[in-house]
Amino acid sequence: MDQHFQQIQRDNMNYVILTTSEVSSIDFSKVLEDSTDTLRYNNDNTKTFVKFKGDTPSFLDGKTILNDSEIKTELFKEEWKTEND
Repeated sequence: MDQHFQQIQRDNMNYVILTTSEVSSIDFSKVLEDSTDTLRYNNDNTKTFVKFKGDTPSFLDGKTILNDSEIKTELFKEEWKTEND
């Protein structure tokens, strides 16, 4: 897949950061993650995020929607860094 196409795909993606207490409310049929096992958590396991395309799933109503650039900024913060970063 060419790099330009991958960027277009990411540009159409939306992200929402959730607290771990909200994980039980995730409708995995409406987001791109498969299950709680495929979620990425921050270093202290208090936050995670989901990604979706198109309409905002109802369980995310009222949440802050981030675009690709905004989620990258968030994930660059120390609380999300891993040993491999």
